[in-house]
Amino acid sequence: MSGPTFNVAAGAQGVLSPGTRGRNLTLLCVSALTIMSGATISASLPGIEARFADTEGAALLSRMMLTLPAIFIAGLAPVAGVIADRFGRKRLLLLSLVVFALAGSSGLMLDSLPALLVGRAVLGISVAGIMTTATALVGDFFEGAARDRYMGFQAAFVGIGGAIFLSGGGLLADIHWRGPFAIYCLAFVLLPAVLALIPEPRRTGATPVAGVKQEPRSGFVLPLVLVLLAACLHFAIFYMLPTQLPFYLKSLGITQPSRAGIAIGAGQVVGVLAALSFSRVRGRIGRMGVFALGFAALGAGYIGLGSAQSYAGILVATAITGISMGLMTPNLSASLLAIAPPTLRGRLSGALIASIFAGQFVSPLASQPLIRDWGYAAAFTGAGALLGALGLICLVSRVLLAVRLRQQEDRV
Repeated sequence: MSGPTFNVAAGAQGVLSPGTRGRNLTLLCVSALTIMSGATISASLPGIEARFADTEGAALLSRMMLTLPAIFIAGLAPVAGVIADRFGRKRLLLLSLVVFALAGSSGLMLDSLPALLVGRAVLGISVAGIMTTATALVGDFFEGAARDRYMGFQAAFVGIGGAIFLSGGGLLADIHWRGPFAIYCLAFVLLPAVLALIPEPRRTGATPVAGVKQEPRSGFVLPLVLVLLAACLHFAIFYMLPTQLPFYLKSLGITQPSRAGIAIGAGQVVGVLAALSFSRVRGRIGRMGVFALGFAALGAGYIGLGSAQSYAGILVATAITGISMGLMTPNLSASLLAIAPPTLRGRLSGALIASIFAGQFVSPLASQPLIRDWGYAAAFTGAGALLGALGLICLVSRVLLAVRLRQQEDRV
């Protein structure tokens, strides 16, 4: 007997329809929390490095504060997906939110670099549960064009969260490096809403839901692998921004932590606008076209960072990177959910989350040696050139696919 499937709300209901507005807004707010898994404390990294300067390897370990959660998310997201598929979504989501708040705010009290890193590791475990269940619930509640629209809204909420939390984290870091850790307590505020408004999708065994088109159960392996590779590459390069920008600014003589938070937040603001246009953009240029545009925009922003001569130039460059973040994140999730069989949504959502955060974890390990040998400007410029090449590959693939489809239509 095949595994259980989950009922899917009709796509025609829309993201903000009266009957599901509370559920959808709550799920959007939960998604916005995930931006805090690492980058919220970005502006505190120089302060953490200075506080624990006598700890061996403090320069690398302080940067690992930002990305250590990623390796635990990458390792445990597939496990969370199995749990969500077999035992349901809601309990896992609630437990993950509680752990998120406790582990995330542990930096308010812990006073050694190893202890802080343990707290970040536990935070990663909770984020694995939150992101996997949130992505699977989108697949349960939406389909087709409504799913694309929701993904755009979701990325916009993540961008809004990023603009608020990262800029707020920068301001709090001006007061004390521990300040940004307090922001994680916001997860407690969402618990009542999740309890009241997020339903557990009905388990219906192997029987398909009436009136709902089921996704294909075969032929999705190659597209899945390509989506996972794109996710890992994109986030490995993207995370140079929050992990290295505070130190790059410091090297340019811009020492206020809030400046780093504001610069990263500028990209998040642009990302909100890009995310809200995702459904329309994807409808015009297709998913491969969105990948091409996303890689190209991030590459242009990084080349801009490498050549910037002022803080204003930095702001323009980080704003350009927001185009990529606003489009790539929903495109990755929508692409995966479009090919994932319903019974595997949780597990494949976990695989996507694992790929995203594996890229985040690798980012400082790969970029730090380049920065040591080349310097910040050359490292950002080199990453931008690589991204441009990836964008060109995606564009050529998009054109070849369009030509093949046109040839098939001519034969018919």
